[in-house]
Amino acid sequence: MSESSEENVRRLRIIYHGHVQGVGFRFTTASLARRYPVVGYVKNLPNGTVELVVEGGAGAVDEFLQAIARTFRGYIRSWDVSDLPPGERFERFEIRY
Repeated sequence: MSESSEENVRRLRIIYHGHVQGVGFRFTTASLARRYPVVGYVKNLPNGTVELVVEGGAGAVDEFLQAIARTFRGYIRSWDVSDLPPGERFERFEIRY
């Protein structure tokens, strides 16, 4: 039995900590997302962190996250990653408020 593309899809939730609000994090992340076949959203949280939910092929998700890490090196202090089960269907990558 061959692997289907569905089996290679990753859906992750990442919470970024550090100086991640007021530095263009959401806008830049949404711009970076256009370079990769990923969908989801980025959103500021009231406690000063940023939530990112991303879905796509495993390779694309990894490359996207690496691009974020490179772009915001010095701003991101730490991050928490969790796998998410399938749920909300995303049409594109967007900034949420």
